[in-house]
Amino acid sequence: MNKKDAAVSFLRLAASGKARGAYEKYVHPDFRHHNVYFRGDGESLLVAMEENARQCPDKVFEPIRAFEDGDFVIVHGKVRLTPGGSDYVLIHIFRFAGDLIIEEWEAASEVPKDSPNENGAF
Repeated sequence: MNKKDAAVSFLRLAASGKARGAYEKYVHPDFRHHNVYFRGDGESLLVAMEENARQCPDKVFEPIRAFEDGDFVIVHGKVRLTPGGSDYVLIHIFRFAGDLIIEEWEAASEVPKDSPNENGAF
């Protein structure tokens, strides 16, 4: 499995409520992240992912495109937390050490239902 496929698989598992399994399979023991809402260690983000899965059990993640360049993978996707809810555009940047994710950055933005942009978010 290439890094691009691993990153997408990690996100799909995490979004489907299987964050712990995603961590066990794809995350390096020295993982760190840059989500500004949580401490930068892997355990803090894992706990937040598990809590989000409990709060949003019907969450749907859809990867739109993924790019791999050496040890870096960028995934552009969208997520809907609840049926009929808003879509969010997501950009995840992963850095790999070998075959495991060692660092992650993310940016998310809610897609307004009345956006004036005729090109859309995707």
